Amino acid sequence: MSRSERSPLLLAGLLAAAGTAHFAAPRRFDPLVPRSLPGSPRTWTCASGAVELVLAAGVALPRTRRAAALATAAFFVGVFPANVKMAVDWRHRPTPQKAAAFGRLPLQLPLVLWARGVANGAEGRRP
Repeated sequence: MSRSERSPLLLAGLLAAAGTAHFAAPRRFDPLVPRSLPGSPRTWTCASGAVELVLAAGVALPRTRRAAALATAAFFVGVFPANVKMAVDWRHRPTPQKAAAFGRLPLQLPLVLWARGVANGAEGRRP
């Protein structure tokens, strides 16, 4: 299996793992939900997990890969405020936790670019 064939499956695996984690350990994610969002943080945690699972399935399937990968890139942009909230909330925590929270911020861009790359490499790609 070539690198270009593995990349979508690795992205799908990452999304599936993250989505599953939202349901397996929702208490870890609830505090990351920005307070400005309406409703319960748990609702947003579950919705986010469900979206990640749907995106994982879409990226894994060649027929839906392009659209799902583009939606994944948009999703990664959309959850960035939660990463910012985590960094702000964790700024007074011990150094390893603070480093993890702040380290997530610049990693969002490679995730967006990875998803776009998967979309561009998908069958049915438009010029």
